[in-house]
Amino acid sequence: MSRDLAALPKAHLHLHFTGSMRHSTLVELAAGHGVHLPDALVEDWPPKLRATDERGWFRFQRLYDIARSVLRVPDDLRRLVHETAEDEAAEGSGWLEIQVDPSGYAARFGGLTPTVELVLDAAGEAAEATGVGIGVVIAANRTRHPLDAKTLARLAVRYADDGVVGFGLSNDERRGRAYDFEGAFRIAQRGGLLSVPHGGELLGAASVRECLETLSADRLGHGVRAIEDPRLLAAIVEREVTLEVCPASNVSLGVAATAADVPLRDLYEAGALMALGADDPLLFGSRLVRQYELARTEHGFSDAELAELARQSIRGSAAPDDVRRRLLSAVDDWEHAAPAHAPR
Repeated sequence: MSRDLAALPKAHLHLHFTGSMRHSTLVELAAGHGVHLPDALVEDWPPKLRATDERGWFRFQRLYDIARSVLRVPDDLRRLVHETAEDEAAEGSGWLEIQVDPSGYAARFGGLTPTVELVLDAAGEAAEATGVGIGVVIAANRTRHPLDAKTLARLAVRYADDGVVGFGLSNDERRGRAYDFEGAFRIAQRGGLLSVPHGGELLGAASVRECLETLSADRLGHGVRAIEDPRLLAAIVEREVTLEVCPASNVSLGVAATAADVPLRDLYEAGALMALGADDPLLFGSRLVRQYELARTEHGFSDAELAELARQSIRGSAAPDDVRRRLLSAVDDWEHAAPAHAPR
């Protein structure tokens, strides 16, 4: 008998805002606001995706944008964050870092600053209601001008003491080089925020190296393609940069053919620190526990190794020291307790 993975305390460090929405909530809000959803988000959900070519990425982004369009009023955002926190609690998360690009919501919610304040307020309410600590990562969009990223970095720093914990860089790696955003990340890091750009998902090791060396990444969103360059991987291990690995997402977007092809075991054996993430459950159809299940079933991770992955997620987070200590102690308790459940 193996231990229940939902009971394993953990931190979730790679979750996008709209992508965290429950599918049932998407359908309900769309009906309430008169938004037409394509079949891929209703009868054929979760959608069949592939993003290794421009057409596939465009379709993925289009579905994400349609989903975001159902968030029309502040109560919609509050509901999303509250339900996400409830789901995280059920998955064993004691700390969540949710990533949002406020530019995608600003037109509807009064501008960049009001949007960030709404998200932070919702996160505070959800944390209090569920017991899940929540930090917010403000993310710039690679497809927009680097000056826009600097604006977001300054805004993120403004709220560094009010719940913003990191600054990210997302969207298609093929359309925005990391070095173009060095100035924005310099602003964020000087303001005390973690550097958490995406890299090494749709592009290879060179993209990871740019994030590591130019953006001084503390964590890397995905980063799995670092396995292609042993010297780069050694540098990641030496600098103790945590990789936010999202197995189900990698398969859904065509980065890996199967979950067994995601290099979890090789990265782990090389000494890389990892935090498993669900990325966009709304589009990929699975949440955090499923990522740990895949580590167990497809890569042979023992309960002791899964506990170590959970510890790495907690240590790689921006959680306050008291939260870290509590969660790490709870991981020890989980590991040392006798198995009481069938594998999940």
